[in-house]
This record gives sequence, C-alpha cells and structure tokens, in this order.
Amino acid sequence: MDQTLYPDTPQRWDDRLFRDRILELMEKEHVVLDVGAGAGIIPQTDYRGTVARICGIDPDERVQQNPHLDEGKVAFAEKIPYPDETFDLAFSSNVLEHLADPEAVFREIGRVLKPGGVFVAKTPNLCHYMALTAKATPHWFHEFIIGKIFTRTAEDTFPVHYRANTLRSVRRHAHSAGLDVERVDMHEGRPEYLRFSFPTYFVGWAYERWVNHVPGFDGFRIVMIITLRKPLKQP
Repeated sequence: MDQTLYPDTPQRWDDRLFRDRILELMEKEHVVLDVGAGAGIIPQTDYRGTVARICGIDPDERVQQNPHLDEGKVAFAEKIPYPDETFDLAFSSNVLEHLADPEAVFREIGRVLKPGGVFVAKTPNLCHYMALTAKATPHWFHEFIIGKIFTRTAEDTFPVHYRANTLRSVRRHAHSAGLDVERVDMHEGRPEYLRFSFPTYFVGWAYERWVNHVPGFDGFRIVMIITLRKPLKQP
C-alpha cells in the first residue's frame, strides 16, 4: 500500500521536512544548539560541519557520544548549561511533547539565544488522533506500539505530557518567554502509526486526504513545525 498510495513518500518524511526548514534558517557561521539531541540516531539532525559549531543537551548520557555534535552535555532543557546569548539557532525534534514544564524550557531557550536568534521545533499536534491516543494511554503501551511499528527500543521511548502541542499553548509559552511566533507549519503525510493492517491503513489514508484537501482542517494535521524568534534588542 505504501507503493500504491504514497509512492513518492520517503522514509522519515517528517524529519526531512524539518531539516529543510532548519536549513532555510541556518548559516555557516552559526553556533547551534540541539535541544534533546540524544544519541544521534536520526540522520536528518546531523548538521556537523555545516555550521561553525553545534552543541547538544539531553538527560541521556549517550549525548556525550552523539556523532552529530561538536559538544554534548548531559542536562535538562529547564536548565541549559550555557551562558546568555550563546546561540544563533536552536532546534528540537520530537521533544516538546515530553516537557513537564514547557514554559521554563521556552524561557531557557530564549535566554541562550542571541537577539534575533531562532528556535525551530518539530512536535506532534495534540489535535491529531495519534497524539490524543498517546496522551490517553499508559507508557508501556507506547513502548509496545513503537517497538512493533518502528523497531525502536524502550530506552528511546519516553513519557509524554503534551503541554506545548497546540497552537494556543505554543503562543502562550512563547509569549511568556519573550519569543515571537514567526511561523507554524502543519503537515500530514503517510499514516505511519496505522500501517500494521489494511483496514487501519485505509482509515489513516482517508484521514490524510481529508485534512490535506478540505479547507479549514489543516489544524488537525499531525506534524507541527514551529518557528520562534527572539526579538532584536531595542536601541
């Protein structure tokens, strides 16, 4: 069915879209922070050599051996171990849904960004059936489903909170942190989480057709790519 319904959809299509957005904003002299860098298992988040320096933080100790980073530090995003105004650009891939205190994280990101700096985040939209299901089910179920569909290990599956996963909540947290919402892009593609049977795949395909082609339903697409900007200092 992948070949029939989505012949041109690559693996990790959402990570590719996210990478394209970051590359639009990235410049070779930039100092960049990967928030939630982890072990470096996603090839599309590798920008090493593209920019002047790329650093990363994650509570997982494997971040120190992440091959995509010039420097990896074990840390939570609520307390980023870098001085004020260090980074030109920061990004996070599938991190916002795991934050217990997103307001504190947004403030920290705002602190370490230079004036005019940008934070780009990819995260699931809570208004989508996948995120609603994930929020309503226990963590052991997430580990089971992720392991079956994506062959991801339990150590790479983390508890979710979904406290910064709607346009309204993103705007609220950004405003509290003094960041401007520059752009929010919504995407829906191949139904990755429903590919285990023909009936579920068909339902996912019908949903994708609906939210991509019926006006006014783009707010129900799965992937949010959020661009926030720190204002320039006033003279």
